[in-house]
Amino acid sequence: MYERIAAAERGENPTVMTRMSTGWAVIGDTQHLPGYSLLLYAGTANHLSDLDRAERADFLMDMSILGEAVANVCQRLDSGFRRINYEILGNSFEHLHAHVHPRYEWEPPEHRHSPVWTYPDRKSPRYALSDRHDPLREAITAELQELLHLTPVGEPSDSPV
Repeated sequence: MYERIAAAERGENPTVMTRMSTGWAVIGDTQHLPGYSLLLYAGTANHLSDLDRAERADFLMDMSILGEAVANVCQRLDSGFRRINYEILGNSFEHLHAHVHPRYEWEPPEHRHSPVWTYPDRKSPRYALSDRHDPLREAITAELQELLHLTPVGEPSDSPV
């Protein structure tokens, strides 16, 4: 994962959708649940609690904006979209990152209400990120850009109107 973050900084990580205030929004290497994305923290931190409270709030806000973008796009593209699950685990890779999982009504009943990690075939090559996912990645990227350019409530806008 460190190499992926370094590659993002160099503009060489093909999974990058956009740079957010605290890290990189990337589409997941596996798309068994279409739209699966991650937020990779750009600094040095292992746990969420390693961040001061302001940075922690910024990271969580970035995670929620990524989730909002994924939800908006997945809802438009798939009538079976149900919700977003958020996870910050760090068990496999000890660098702060967040998982954003869209969930769908069409998921098998034995997995629909369980953590995504219960899918035994989630890393199957048939779900590997490929150019067939480009339209999905582009749609999430565009949605992120739109959400990130909205003027926060209570702040003046650049608009003359």
